[in-house]
Amino acid sequence: MEWKGRRQSDNIEDRRGDPSMGGLGRGGGFSFPSGGGMGRRGGGLSIGTIIFLVVLYLIFKAMGIDLLQVMDGSMSSGPGYEQSQSSSSQTPANDEMTAFVRTVLAETEDTWQGIFQSMGRQYEDPKLVLFSGQTQSGCGFASAATGPFYCPQDRKVYLDTAFFNELSRKFGASGDFAEAYVVSHEVGHHVQNLLGILPKFNEARQRMSEADANKMSVRVELQADCFAGIWGKFTQQKGILEAGDLEEALNAAQQIGDDTLQKRSQGYVVPESFNHGTSAQRVKWFKRGFDSGQMQACDTFSGPV
Repeated sequence: MEWKGRRQSDNIEDRRGDPSMGGLGRGGGFSFPSGGGMGRRGGGLSIGTIIFLVVLYLIFKAMGIDLLQVMDGSMSSGPGYEQSQSSSSQTPANDEMTAFVRTVLAETEDTWQGIFQSMGRQYEDPKLVLFSGQTQSGCGFASAATGPFYCPQDRKVYLDTAFFNELSRKFGASGDFAEAYVVSHEVGHHVQNLLGILPKFNEARQRMSEADANKMSVRVELQADCFAGIWGKFTQQKGILEAGDLEEALNAAQQIGDDTLQKRSQGYVVPESFNHGTSAQRVKWFKRGFDSGQMQACDTFSGPV
């Protein structure tokens, strides 16, 4: 993908090195099975414990030791943080990965501004948040384990760029166009949000069973894949794509299908738990968007997927 030297988007919010805490809500995005439960039991501190900690803090403060600073330094390398956090948090804002993401985002802006204009509508650019390890979103807490996602509440795409390393190293989906597919998929969710598709889905899923909500989620995700394919088509027409780029995106779609991920992580598949689509479905819908370049071709809500 010949991306260097092209326009870069200013709609980037770089939070690397400034993670925050919270609780995650429902948007749209990539997710990899962790091989274990996501839930965790918690508990509150008693009044006695709180008083003890305050007294302890004041004692150390009087001795010239700031426990908050000490704890902050030790927490950054403790459990619950990704090992890559300390190194990636030092990533300069003008590194090549940042420049790449800025360029891909700019290309999505150009594509969707043109498409929306042809529809008699105005496209509103999303923000893309780069973070390291963990951060807070309008949908709640986000971590590297969450994977890239779009939050409809604040209209921002969230991306820990360490995900690209995992995509290549762990899942065998390497290449800059594979990475661009990830970004364009999340922007596809933003397009769905602007069109009112995501709000309708999030409202309807409150009345659905888990199985039905998963089935509808698959259709939402596959449409985002198709929208990513449309972006790919416009990128090809600009002459930016190089030989093998399309195959990189299709391979990425293949490697992150629900069935492929479940087979890799647990050795078997549970179809009723699929919420992004099978490998074949993801390839099919990205290819449909790429081949047609038309939004009408991306109706994943009518008929079989």
